[in-house]
Amino acid sequence: MGKVVAIVFIVFIALCGISQVKADASDHRYKEGDMVPFYVSKVGPFRNPSESYRYYDLPFCKPDHLKEKKEALGEVLIGERLYNASYHLEFRRDKSSKVLCKKTLKKEEVAKFRSVVQKDYYYEMYYDDLPVWGFIGGLHQKGIDPSDNTYLYNRIHFDIFYNKDRVIQINLIPMTRSRVDLTEDKEIDVEFLYSAKWKETDTPFEKRRNIYYFHFSSSHWFSIINSCVPSLLLSGFLAAVTLWVLKRDFVKCALGEESAEGEEVTGWKNLHGDVFRFPKYKCLFAASLGSGTQLFTLTVFIFILAFFGVFYPYDRGALFTALIVIYALTSVVAGYTATTFYCQLEGMNWIRNLLFTGFLFAGPLFLTFCFLNTVAIAYNATIALPFGKVMVIVLIWTLVALPLLVLGGLVGKKKNNNNKAEFQAPCRTTSIPREIPPMSWYRRAFCQVAVAGLLPFGVLCIELDYIFGSLWEYRTFSTYHILFMVFIILSIVTAAVTVALTYFQLAAEDHEWWWRSFMYGGSAGAYAFAYCCYYYYARSNISGFLQISFFFGYMACICYAFFLMLGTLGFHAALLFVRYLYGSIKHE
Repeated sequence: MGKVVAIVFIVFIALCGISQVKADASDHRYKEGDMVPFYVSKVGPFRNPSESYRYYDLPFCKPDHLKEKKEALGEVLIGERLYNASYHLEFRRDKSSKVLCKKTLKKEEVAKFRSVVQKDYYYEMYYDDLPVWGFIGGLHQKGIDPSDNTYLYNRIHFDIFYNKDRVIQINLIPMTRSRVDLTEDKEIDVEFLYSAKWKETDTPFEKRRNIYYFHFSSSHWFSIINSCVPSLLLSGFLAAVTLWVLKRDFVKCALGEESAEGEEVTGWKNLHGDVFRFPKYKCLFAASLGSGTQLFTLTVFIFILAFFGVFYPYDRGALFTALIVIYALTSVVAGYTATTFYCQLEGMNWIRNLLFTGFLFAGPLFLTFCFLNTVAIAYNATIALPFGKVMVIVLIWTLVALPLLVLGGLVGKKKNNNNKAEFQAPCRTTSIPREIPPMSWYRRAFCQVAVAGLLPFGVLCIELDYIFGSLWEYRTFSTYHILFMVFIILSIVTAAVTVALTYFQLAAEDHEWWWRSFMYGGSAGAYAFAYCCYYYYARSNISGFLQISFFFGYMACICYAFFLMLGTLGFHAALLFVRYLYGSIKHE
């Protein structure tokens, strides 16, 4: 395992170095009169952020030479399509009533503008890598009735703040008094105008993105405490009760009470010959552990990159690029973990298990992506990936992820062959499985799995609202240290609940704890998806097939990743507990 970790760590450090070099490549310094990079990005309905279209799909003024900016994979994934803007805002040069262009809008173009204004469309631009937004138009009486007059804002004003030779902030203000009536279907002569005012500020360049950060209020901290502390206390109480009962059992074993003549051995001590019996579907089980370990490693690396300051608000896809690259690199962890465990479970076809591991999460994710990308292409939305970018993703998986997956499997296989590693069990397994006694309804698998996810989900539910707001609304989530704290608490609570429920299951003489412990930990993922449904119906303004399909498609994949990751964590916690439990008593 040391070699595998070393490989991942070296590549990870290289990735951090590359990102730092890229960030320092441009110092964003300008002299008076220099042309500052200005790009238009996209337009779309304000209530449906995923539904976005190219800026020039609408009949705005186009520059004489239209050029598309080459974008990274992450930028394309979030729907960014940058073109040079027709606005000319030189550094520290004020402008007043500058004519952008004069054009005659045809009836079809008037109808198109009227339609998007009634749907509350906005547009997005980037000036010196700083985002700026504005609404295309407005309705009289705030759009209460679609038959009201529809107006196009034909003049906008820019307030630009600078500190010495650097741009600090830009604000866009539509001049609502300068507007064009689009109510009737007729040709209209329109003159598009803009103005700009430069203002000095003492805000340093390093803090210019602070205005885009989401700042936690005291009420949010109170909500986090209200969700995490009770879950921790209940988990601690559950663990304390389990330890107290367990200590009592150990005392009985030490005093020999259970071996008295005529007294039958009952409870978990009666399962020492069956508790380490290998689970059914060993290939699927090992693959699940491999994928879950990979996703857990991916999450940790993302948090490390966040602490290094690689991600910041409106970084145009750095997070998605990191997710793809690190997921490919951590395939070596998945291959090593799955193969090692599969061989310890006396599995024979480790190559099939390795391929199964590679497709267990990536397969459903890719199928979901293909369906959603087809929907986006049908809508001609910017979030649709072109064929070239799709091939880049396929090549990353084929040329990076798959070879590293095989490499990890070979290392795990070699380790098992050299050490002749077997599953470390403190007691022998009998040849004939013990019959499981009938269970009360509250001790059956469905009920216990349903109960297991409540406390971990209680830790997660408050942050889910802010995560969803950053993914599907216009919030910017940047406090990764808070999220990392919640992640640690979530891991502790998941492990504690899984260990306690595993003990209660063994005390009822049910030895099939392998898959059950995985389900205990992963059940929080099912609750997270249930919260997705609640969020869609009660908290969001999502509408339309495109937005709905993207929301449920990708949230299902994220919740599935939670299931695999927390399920793996729960199983390993239960495995350590069961080994300790049965290693602490003597068997005849």
